[in-house]
Amino acid sequence: MSFTSRTFRLPLYVLLILAGAVLAAGLAMQQTERHALADDAGRARGQLALYGNTLHTLIERYRALPAVLALDPELRSALSGPVSSTTQDTVNRKLERINSAAQSSTLELLDRNGLAVGASNWRLPSSYVGHNYAFRPYFLQTKAQGVGRFYAVGVTSGIPGYFLSNAVTSDAGDFLGAMVVKLEFPELEHEWGQGSDLLLVSDAKGIVFIANQPGWRYRELQPISASDRAELAATRQYDKQPLSALHRQVIQAFDDNGHLVRIEGPDGAVDYLWESLPLTAEGWTLHLLRKPQVAAEDMRNAALAAAGTWLTLVFLSLFLYQRWRLARVHQRNREELEQLVEERTRDLRTAQDGLVQSAKLAALGQMSAALAHEINQPLTAQRMQLASLRLLLDHGRIDDAYQALTPLDQQLTRMAALTGHLKTFARKSPSGLRERLDLAAVVDQALLLLEPRLRDERVSCVLHLTRPAYVRGDAIRLEQVLINLLRNALDAMRDKPLKRLEVRIEAEQPAHNSTKPRQWRLTVGDSGGGIAQEHLTNVFDPFFTTKPVGDGLGLGLAVSYAIVHESGGTLCVDNHGGGARFTLTLPTDPEA
Repeated sequence: MSFTSRTFRLPLYVLLILAGAVLAAGLAMQQTERHALADDAGRARGQLALYGNTLHTLIERYRALPAVLALDPELRSALSGPVSSTTQDTVNRKLERINSAAQSSTLELLDRNGLAVGASNWRLPSSYVGHNYAFRPYFLQTKAQGVGRFYAVGVTSGIPGYFLSNAVTSDAGDFLGAMVVKLEFPELEHEWGQGSDLLLVSDAKGIVFIANQPGWRYRELQPISASDRAELAATRQYDKQPLSALHRQVIQAFDDNGHLVRIEGPDGAVDYLWESLPLTAEGWTLHLLRKPQVAAEDMRNAALAAAGTWLTLVFLSLFLYQRWRLARVHQRNREELEQLVEERTRDLRTAQDGLVQSAKLAALGQMSAALAHEINQPLTAQRMQLASLRLLLDHGRIDDAYQALTPLDQQLTRMAALTGHLKTFARKSPSGLRERLDLAAVVDQALLLLEPRLRDERVSCVLHLTRPAYVRGDAIRLEQVLINLLRNALDAMRDKPLKRLEVRIEAEQPAHNSTKPRQWRLTVGDSGGGIAQEHLTNVFDPFFTTKPVGDGLGLGLAVSYAIVHESGGTLCVDNHGGGARFTLTLPTDPEA
């Protein structure tokens, strides 16, 4: 009965050990897959931030355009009274020229009733001129708040776009009309379409209106209420485009904005890593969908490692258990031996009995040696198996793929920041930010960004920077001013044999009975030949530029001038030493 029981128990133990190894391998594969998906989701978040910066930068490039055009005296005059055919022709041609220079989609001028009295596409059959857009939300927003924005399909052209508008007012502040710029994103969708990721942009109602792959546009990511559908019909936001639901089932959540989902989409039921990034300024959400990919070799290595660890623990436990059993056997043998000796001594057994007892003890020693030998053989075999497993693990780990992905995470993050970055950079800092900063450090950051161009064009840089030069302002905006001035200097010296750039920070005369400077003066000088005398008084005017068409809008110096004045300083220009010299002054920080 005992032999039969042992015969059945041994295969059972082997099966249990193998089942444990299989279970450990399966759990390791699941964990490896989960970690790989989480890592892929993290990389997707970094890339999503870069895509979001691209879209944000594209919109920010034109956000100030309608506000600047709304100040144009000729356009304001056109809305002050009845628009004659001559005035309308003049407005049309002017908007056409500005639209061509700005490289926007279209420009249109609406009167106080929403009627388009001028448009840059006046030559086309789909011209906006003569159409009324008072029902559009961007016009109602502009009339009520002074500015408006709205993404919609054009009711005249049928082409979707983002409308940015600004109120045109009289000197007394009366509403005369709206200046509207329309942005279209076909090039952005085409650029996004070059990659393997699926990129979607949805509005506040959850309707996808931008997609880099066909079949995904005008999908509903969430149920639309009856009131929202009525609003869509009233504003004709998507005109006659049919809307269809996009069914999603969440399989695994990584964070608030990242999930593994199964989507019933144009390609059937497909699993995607879904990462979302709110675009707060526009009220949109940018989505990145990526098909999950887990390296089979990594999962196999993890399974082998888990199974090896399990077997190691099992055989170590068996080894310890057998040693414990042997110790018990030896202890019991000693006790029995002592008892036998005591009994034989007490009973004064005969010598023959002593010889018999010795024979018994010898047999017992032989049995113990044989048992130890039977245990040592499987232990030796397991050591060899463990050595082979270690060699397999040592030569089977493949980390090159992860090492190659480490830089993209580290842009945008820097960028990361890969991407740490990584990853960062066109943020929009709030207007009016006043913080203590070192003007010399701002110069350092600007020169760092332009270092490749300075090196490639072999520009000689001469720096005389007083440190520290504490002022109050917005470091990012002042860095923007410095970059504008330095880039203009480099453009002016592009074809010059001698390229010399000089940047100085000096303290002006201190106030009475004070050792602190009253203000700091920063100058940027170049050897580019200077600015024509008749242009010196116009360099800070909006849209004034001496560069060829397409090289600039003429807004850089105008924006820089406004930023400096907002910070309480001044910005002026003159010719000095064979080139132009821009002088920026800022009051010193009183707490420095």
